[in-house]
Amino acid sequence: MKLPQNFHKPLAIGAPAPFRELPLRPERVVHFFPPHIEKIRARLADTARQVDVLCGNLEDAIPIESKEAARAGFIQGVQQSDLGDTALWVRVNCLNSPWILDDLAQIVAGVGNRLDAVMIPKVEGPWDIHFVDQYLALLEARHGIKKPILIHALLETAEGVKNVEDIVCASPRMHGLSLGPADLAASRGMKTTRVGGGHPFYGVLADPGAEGSERSFVQQDLWHYTLARMIDACAASGIRAFYGPFGDLKDEAGCEAQYRNAFIMGCTGAWSLAPNQIPIAKRVFSPDVREVLFAKRILESMPDGAGVAMIDGKMQDDATWKQAKVMVDLARLIARKDPELAAAYGL
Repeated sequence: MKLPQNFHKPLAIGAPAPFRELPLRPERVVHFFPPHIEKIRARLADTARQVDVLCGNLEDAIPIESKEAARAGFIQGVQQSDLGDTALWVRVNCLNSPWILDDLAQIVAGVGNRLDAVMIPKVEGPWDIHFVDQYLALLEARHGIKKPILIHALLETAEGVKNVEDIVCASPRMHGLSLGPADLAASRGMKTTRVGGGHPFYGVLADPGAEGSERSFVQQDLWHYTLARMIDACAASGIRAFYGPFGDLKDEAGCEAQYRNAFIMGCTGAWSLAPNQIPIAKRVFSPDVREVLFAKRILESMPDGAGVAMIDGKMQDDATWKQAKVMVDLARLIARKDPELAAAYGL
């Protein structure tokens, strides 16, 4: 473990210094795309205008015979597309795969200055983060990358859940964690084939009533414990938590319910696997219009953040001013992509 005075020093001569605070940007929806499919690459610029984060997928759902094509397609698609200010991530193959070294080396060489974060699957402990941290620093130095590439870890093994508190503070590159329910279910030996969401047999049966009366059954959330633990670890370390995939693409109501639970519990955003999930995530994870309008009033009442103001009978001070500024700054970023919300926010 690095000593505190060395924590924010680059790990390689010539690599950029790590961020001391995560960049503020909208991350309501992380949209995955398979880079080996040419017609999808051709639409990247248009897709980028609809989402907050574009994530090229090189791992699960990419056939073995298409792994190298997906990597090359990701680099080509990014080089040939104007993605505007949309964040760019890539989910590389897992650390025990034969593709991971080439994934990182070729992507940093090809599009490292455009890349915001690398998503690492099946992270099991801080040692995985330390390896990627050092390797990225060496690649950044070799290729003259100007800003540090962040690490986003997937929580999808039982060992990863056990070590989550150590994972989140393993490196200043840590951007956040996403819940990976499918692989986690397999790792735990859970009896479900669903990707996210609940299960009709997982619930609580009401106590017996009068003889012959029906006992109600209420379905419970399989992922509540893991999601809460992940969110606590992320919040304590100042990084971000995300709900991962919801696999039933046709069940939009179920998808929104899962996203809403994650939002209420403290998640920043969620993944989308298909175009119909994009508006759901944007709707759920956008700041509430009433809260933004109230935050704007706080900033208007205290332009320099000093002193005390009373608004609707509630005292506002420098702490609430900071909260309001974060809210309004995020709303301004979202307003650039969402004309309807821009109008509602008065921005």
